[in-house]
Amino acid sequence: MKCPYCGYSESKVIDSRPADENSSIRRRRECLSCGKRFTTYETVESLPMVVVKKDGSRQSFDRRKVLGGMIRACEKRPVPLAELEKIAEEIEQDLQNSMEREISTEAIGEKVMERLRNVDQVAYVRFASVYRQFKDIDTFMTELNKLLADNR
Repeated sequence: MKCPYCGYSESKVIDSRPADENSSIRRRRECLSCGKRFTTYETVESLPMVVVKKDGSRQSFDRRKVLGGMIRACEKRPVPLAELEKIAEEIEQDLQNSMEREISTEAIGEKVMERLRNVDQVAYVRFASVYRQFKDIDTFMTELNKLLADNR
């Protein structure tokens, strides 16, 4: 770390402690050249994720939108909000871990459906009907038949 006083590039850490609710580390340093002390903060670098929509437009990823879609699909269903929040967090973590900076809405929708299918099948069908834009009853029945076949 470069000394802000003399510009020397070597310093030693005197004290380290968590800061900002454990989201960063505060380090007290001493310059090995001039002996002056200074403070640095170390944080994890998070790269922004961009969602590519069906029309080609782009916007920042927002976990609240994923959660909102699941809440609508689970309306009047016995699915605890905590479960949906956990799923939204897992999806966001999966996307962060993929190291892809641009994610399609299709990929996000598939991840949501995959998880909803295991939580509540009615919510899954509701979400799938909006996400996949079922045009008629035949498309809807095809999806229901797939779901029934998987349960056997």
